[in-house]
Amino acid sequence: MTSELKIYNTLTREKEIFKPLNAPHVGLYVCGPTLYSHAHLGNCRTFLSFDIVFRYLKHLGYQVRYVRNITDVGHLESDADEGEDKIAKRARLEKLEPMEIVQLYAVDFHKVLDDFNLLPPSIEPTASGHIIEQIEMTKKIMENGLAYEVDGTIWFDVEKFAKTYPYTELSGRNLDEMLDGTRDNLEGQSEKRGRLDFALWKKAKPEHIMRWPSPWGEGFPGWHIECSAMSTKYLGEEFDIHGGGMDLIPTHHTNEIAQHQACHHKSPARVWMHTNMLTVNGQKMSKSLGNSFLPHELFTGSHKLLERGYSPMTVRFFMLQAHYRSTLDFSNTALQAAEKGYQRLMNALKLVGGLKTSDTSTCRIAELKADIYNALNDDFNTSVAIAGLFEGVRIINSINDGKDTITTSDKDLLQKLFKEITEDVLGLKEESGAGSDKVDGLMNLILELRKDVRAKKDFATSDKIRDELLKVGIQVKDGKDGVTWTSN
Repeated sequence: MTSELKIYNTLTREKEIFKPLNAPHVGLYVCGPTLYSHAHLGNCRTFLSFDIVFRYLKHLGYQVRYVRNITDVGHLESDADEGEDKIAKRARLEKLEPMEIVQLYAVDFHKVLDDFNLLPPSIEPTASGHIIEQIEMTKKIMENGLAYEVDGTIWFDVEKFAKTYPYTELSGRNLDEMLDGTRDNLEGQSEKRGRLDFALWKKAKPEHIMRWPSPWGEGFPGWHIECSAMSTKYLGEEFDIHGGGMDLIPTHHTNEIAQHQACHHKSPARVWMHTNMLTVNGQKMSKSLGNSFLPHELFTGSHKLLERGYSPMTVRFFMLQAHYRSTLDFSNTALQAAEKGYQRLMNALKLVGGLKTSDTSTCRIAELKADIYNALNDDFNTSVAIAGLFEGVRIINSINDGKDTITTSDKDLLQKLFKEITEDVLGLKEESGAGSDKVDGLMNLILELRKDVRAKKDFATSDKIRDELLKVGIQVKDGKDGVTWTSN
């Protein structure tokens, strides 16, 4: 590590120096998916961003316990804690057991993340597997006087809590305005004392499928309590990093902090990290606008807005070209540019091991390494780090063309840097399936045929093969040590 790692903390709204390596254990909690539908690209971007955090912390030598939950119960239809659990609703509509719905979409979720080459978390707990912990936490909050029961439902008293703790510290919203805007809108909401109050435990109506016994009767947990209970169980009452999408800030994460403080009298995480939203051609991605597409539509090109499909590694590389706190805009032009950039990076990774060495080096590899690590240490800035890698690509190609020289020690440093950053930290790998193996075999055949026509002095055909390959992005180079090819 060439400089101190700094992470932007949503809670303090500034970059803070992360704890040094003499305290190597890191607790990382990220809010996972609600499994009532297919994983969408917003989910994928968030989990990809924290995959980088997980990978880089491990790369630096930290021992990371990464917990990413699965919501399989308790996610209601609205932030006001009214309506129906989303999973139970889907199960009722499709005439399936709720856990059949969960299993169906869990398989799809894990396949998509595997396609994107995300590492699995250390622990992946489910809300339904931690009902006891959620009940016990709810009981403790009630004992502390910050929750109340109405007909079997337990409500968190936001206004009472806010007299002691800063309820809107994470969101930065004005609490007085929020309260004033809700007091006059309580008609028909006699169950709870304030519109900002949220459910820790909900009484199950007769038609509700998922239900558990509790001290207050049969019911099910609220959405927010699950993350508080599971993060505490696996990471303790205070841990290092809590993450998720920025859409979770106003309600879910604000209420997580409130629950935790009401129970343990301290904030759960030292650092809060949030990823930004996705747009398509400059517009917010949404189903209503018809510009929201699922990962498999992106891979196959089956969505009407896509000119063709893009491989998972192309999409991963594309997402990493933007900082996790920046808006990420999808377009065919941007994806096609990312595809070319990804191939250039993979080609350089192949070339670096075969570079010839010299007694002198005209390239500053140590400075390149420092630049890349400084970028990653600056709030995991993959965008700047990738720019550094492309400076490395330029160096590799220049050495390969004989324009620059490199010593054995610098070559070893460059090869190690490229492999560790590209593969271990950024998680990029050579495409499989219709990718590298078949292409390599086909190119070997083409170049062998070209070698035969050159041996017969048929240079016109030889040049035509080279020129036609160049039109599809494959560059063939004839050198004194043989023929090499790269894909642009």
